[in-house]
Amino acid sequence: MIELPLLPIKRKLKSIAVLTSGGDAPGMNAAIRAVVRFGISQHIQVYGVHKGYSGLLEGQIEPLYASSVANIIQRGGTILKTDRCEAFFEKSTRKEAAHILERKEKNGLGTAYIAGFRWCLKNNYDFIFEMDADFSHNPDDLIKLFQACEKGADMSIGSRYKTGVNVVNWPMSRVILSYYASAYVRIITGMSIRDTTAGFVCYRKELLESIDLEKIKFRGYAFQIEMKFTAWKQGFTLEEVPIIFTDRTLGESKISSGIIKEAIGGVLSMKIKSLFRKYPQKKA
Repeated sequence: MIELPLLPIKRKLKSIAVLTSGGDAPGMNAAIRAVVRFGISQHIQVYGVHKGYSGLLEGQIEPLYASSVANIIQRGGTILKTDRCEAFFEKSTRKEAAHILERKEKNGLGTAYIAGFRWCLKNNYDFIFEMDADFSHNPDDLIKLFQACEKGADMSIGSRYKTGVNVVNWPMSRVILSYYASAYVRIITGMSIRDTTAGFVCYRKELLESIDLEKIKFRGYAFQIEMKFTAWKQGFTLEEVPIIFTDRTLGESKISSGIIKEAIGGVLSMKIKSLFRKYPQKKA
């Protein structure tokens, strides 16, 4: 085996996406494994795009790790699969694909949600949900959130604290932090919402259309607070739906001291600024 020298990289790469297009060919899995191993050695995150260009357009993109490419050499074809995609010949389609790839760069929780909201509004969805993808939010509860909005709520919130503390497998320190963070927000803002930091939410399209998303400034978990506060100030109906929250089965917590500081100081700043800001009101 010949070891090729690494090419010099003029600027630090943050991530690499691997896509296999067209028909299967020998050596594809070896190439995928080589890219992933290179990424690990250079501290670069590698993403795999499933089903070729079709998967790129559908957002079928996931991080690849050493375990993802273990024992794949002997497998035929490509672990990422391929697919013909005539739509990719269109310039507008390629532009959309570029936007999907841009969101792979981490730029805060808030900007990711806003990008998703805009996509849903562009495609004219009547109800838009947000939830964690680590199974801490039970997908079965989506029906309860939808029903609350269908019956008249503009925003329904999967609440951990509506009927006591319904949290499973969290350390006590995290429960206390979360519970009293919501209490702090209620005191500062005047909202009656028990779970102000909840990220399991259903929005009516009309609510998101009325909010100027450019003015939503928080990027961490305080984003959830700002969205609820803005909707409340604009006269929309917010309803909490009791759920049981179970600690994640996949992934790692992203909470940090910076996020906590943003929430504490940011909420106070948001409240003060709201005293001098006129909020457009919900249309009758």
